[in-house]
Amino acid sequence: MAELATFEPDWLSPPGDTVADALEELGMSQADLARRTGFSKKHINGLIKGKVAITADAALRLEAVLGEPVSFWLQREAQYREALARRAAIDEAAAHKQWLRELPLHWMVEQGWVRRSSRKEGQVDECLRFFGVASVAAWRNTYVLPLAAFRALAKLAKQHGAVAAWLRRAEQQAGLLACASYDRRAFQSMLPELCGLAKEADPAAFAPKLQERCAACGVAVVLVAPPPGCAVHGATRWLTRDKAMLALSLRDEAGDQLWFSFFHQAAHVLKHGKKLLFVEGLDGLDRALEDEADRFAAQFVLPATPSRSHPRATRP
Repeated sequence: MAELATFEPDWLSPPGDTVADALEELGMSQADLARRTGFSKKHINGLIKGKVAITADAALRLEAVLGEPVSFWLQREAQYREALARRAAIDEAAAHKQWLRELPLHWMVEQGWVRRSSRKEGQVDECLRFFGVASVAAWRNTYVLPLAAFRALAKLAKQHGAVAAWLRRAEQQAGLLACASYDRRAFQSMLPELCGLAKEADPAAFAPKLQERCAACGVAVVLVAPPPGCAVHGATRWLTRDKAMLALSLRDEAGDQLWFSFFHQAAHVLKHGKKLLFVEGLDGLDRALEDEADRFAAQFVLPATPSRSHPRATRP
């Protein structure tokens, strides 16, 4: 994948520079501008130095004296303030370069989840955009904190970034799936019909049919390849009140293990409320809910299904 190259100038030009240029062309002093606009000399000086913002009122006065339209001055001001905000964001990103070590970054780039940047600050920004958060602190609150109750994840400190990346990719893909409003009764009654699909060994063959049937009931099913260090089998999270995400980890082996995970997660959708995050494959907290989901899945999958680790639930 091509590297992301961004233009990040080391200079910022306040709109006051343009005001100063116009004064020079007109042979006008700051004192003259203050008198003609009705502003104080201090206000004009602050405006030229970029310490005072050009408001709509100021833009109207500048238009009358200097000739450029109101839209010009307001756009010039907006561009400057945006540049200041971006510079501040770059500085903050530079302070969080170590965060990238928590993520399976190389794998994410290879998969096309994020673009590679030639600068660490730019890479931080790219990863924040992928997760849909404005800061590393917001990322921890949105993705790491909900995973904190999963004990197995606590034992593998480096795994939380891989699990978070997998969850985010699942959210992105589920968000693109058009679904009807969730219909609990329709989803439950349709599940036995899916057992026929379980005979298919190739996900490429059964996934479209599985997604279509579940989407008609308000459940977005996605199959996402796990990054290195992501040991989860599946996850359930409600994206809206009327749309559930059911994510499955697409590994080399599919078969009964994948289908057990599907029916296990389906039980969470049907039985365990809309405020919980379930991640199968991590040692969490609520064994009773996981046992119930295992028993539910066992109704649909052959008894030969290998023993599974129990997922756990926690509030996001």
